[in-house]
Amino acid sequence: MLISRPARAASPRIEALIRQMTLDEKAGQLSCFSDEVRPVGSVFNPVVDPRGAAAMLADIRAGRVGMLFNGYGTAGARRAQEAALASRLRIPLAFAADVLHGCRTIFPIPLAEAAAFDPALSRRAARAVARETTAGGIHWTFAPMVDVARDQRWGRVAEGAGEDVMLNCILAKARVEGFQGPDLTRPDALLATPKHFVGYGAVRGGMEYAAVDMSMAELRETFVPPFAAAFAAGAGATMASFTDFGGVPVSANRGLLTDLLRDDLRFDGVCVSDYDADRELIAHGVAADEADAARLAMLAGIDISMQSGLYVRHLPTLVERGQVPVEAVDQAVRRVLTLKERLGLFDNPFRSIDARAERRETGSKAIRAIAREVASKSIVLLRNDGDLLPLPRHGKRLALIGPFGSDRANLNGPWSFAGKAGDGIDLATGLRAMMDDPALLVVEPGSGISEALPGGIARAVAAARAADIVLLAIGEGADMSGEGNSRVDITIPAAQQASAEALATTGKPIVVLLRHGRALALTGAVRDAPALLATWFLGEQTGPAVADILFGVLEPTGRLPVSFPLAPGQQPWSYDRRSTGRPAPERDPMAAGRSHWRDAPDRALYPFGAGMGYTRFALSALLLPPTVAAGEAVPVSVLVCNVGTRGGTALVRVDVHDRVASRTRPIRQMKAFARITLPAGAEARVTLTIAGDALALIASDGTWQIEPGAFDCWVSAGNETEIAGSFEVH
Repeated sequence: MLISRPARAASPRIEALIRQMTLDEKAGQLSCFSDEVRPVGSVFNPVVDPRGAAAMLADIRAGRVGMLFNGYGTAGARRAQEAALASRLRIPLAFAADVLHGCRTIFPIPLAEAAAFDPALSRRAARAVARETTAGGIHWTFAPMVDVARDQRWGRVAEGAGEDVMLNCILAKARVEGFQGPDLTRPDALLATPKHFVGYGAVRGGMEYAAVDMSMAELRETFVPPFAAAFAAGAGATMASFTDFGGVPVSANRGLLTDLLRDDLRFDGVCVSDYDADRELIAHGVAADEADAARLAMLAGIDISMQSGLYVRHLPTLVERGQVPVEAVDQAVRRVLTLKERLGLFDNPFRSIDARAERRETGSKAIRAIAREVASKSIVLLRNDGDLLPLPRHGKRLALIGPFGSDRANLNGPWSFAGKAGDGIDLATGLRAMMDDPALLVVEPGSGISEALPGGIARAVAAARAADIVLLAIGEGADMSGEGNSRVDITIPAAQQASAEALATTGKPIVVLLRHGRALALTGAVRDAPALLATWFLGEQTGPAVADILFGVLEPTGRLPVSFPLAPGQQPWSYDRRSTGRPAPERDPMAAGRSHWRDAPDRALYPFGAGMGYTRFALSALLLPPTVAAGEAVPVSVLVCNVGTRGGTALVRVDVHDRVASRTRPIRQMKAFARITLPAGAEARVTLTIAGDALALIASDGTWQIEPGAFDCWVSAGNETEIAGSFEVH
């Protein structure tokens, strides 16, 4: 019988409820709908089957709804929950939302936060977001996104932690712990949903919703580990991917949603479909009609159908006809009700529905302070020729040029949920607040985001000529990243690039402030500017955070979580790509007959981990054990010295390469990192540990194995010279 294995014993209360429930009531608990009782105002998904508040409340009272999502506010939540408690069995609703990087107070996009390489910071940020979100009457977030992403054309790169497996794992754990807190029954606990299970980040050509094909070894080594880390941290739910995998859409893929998720990973939480994804099985061509789609989704392992209404309309009949075992439905209901019990909703249906907490927590000074801290630590300094930065706070005339200079509409980036653009602090405002004489800052757009402005370049050039330094605020608009926003050409829009080229002719030093939700392929005057910062979509505190870095109030400590390519045609690309049989020599990357493109080497403009501060670090005296036993942790010790004139923070990172293995291995891959802050002239020994299982691979028999042999090891600190060694595993 096609039933998922029982994983968690349900309480007597849950089992008693299941015995009392009709098939219609069971189908209702397995159905999730957009919250039309308290809509947040923003449209995040295509509108599917709208019904209005009155009809929705009637369905809730009839037991046909188990969960609402993307609503906001305690007043509406109370109204909806009262309707649920008026149903026959008084089963409470759960309220969920797509809170990816802030609820009302918008934080940097997750990709930007990943640039901080700071799991403690990510945990604190998620905790702060959870407090504000739950204060608005929400129990559950459809986050974090833990899809490893190696193709910058894909719009949803913005929602995750980038291209590295280890960083994704560490931040998945931190974010789940931060969202959920120590006790899921607490009113400020926010259930986490690592998504999208699994492989979504490898869509063909980087195109949204496209197919995914890869070996199971690649899937398990690269794309599954962040989910495993999130589940180990206690995540109570997961969301299935939109895509097909190997020709079988994930929403109908029992091999992934039951065999891998339940049996191999031992996940015992709830699996929810993505928006209308079960109905999309018809368009995929694997389901004949809605009933067939509902059957396939249930038998594959989808516990909750989102928005389509297929379970409500078709599950009872499918069970009555013997096409879906009632045991499969009961298993899904058991998981959903157990989750509501874990959230404390049976004992306190109005948990997290407190108007006083909503007033206290929403937009508080505390959450805004954390948002500013995260924003400052997310900024990556990629180039600083001649120590152009930091800038003095007085005596210099600055020309802030570009469509994002005084713009507030594009601060937050994609999926900003209940955030309001008017609450954000733009670059011009943030800079002026920190300048001794704000009148020394002149602002000109130069161009629109994608369109030229009449006379725009001429005015920008005039402003540049009258200034000492040009700050060029260019990049992507908020609607150019995120879901449904894959790009073929990941360069700066032509209108902005033309403005940059004109400004370069003035000879004035240019500081580029990139706004973006992915790594970009930079060209011409933007690529060659003497100073370049990746400032992402930083959210509400954009202006103050960028000013903190530009004026040297804070040291830039961010490092790239994704590689900036030399050209869009290199995608997909990652720093930890596998070895080839004809690698190009390090000193001759375009050597004939070797691995490269005709017009580009197999390199990035700025690879994963790139970034620098306002000081310099030197590494020496690397200590490695000559041999270790398989499964034994490997200590890596190095002397770090701040050889600059300012205090600063180094990101010390350890990469390894397995020289000879049964399967080709990454040319190098991060296995440990640590941050160390040192005053000018100081030095300290840093010891990092490569975990014993970090050297394992998926062997030919499908199991994880650590194979004996030599491993190359590199230790680096940002853009500084790295130091190399090796060790043997026996």
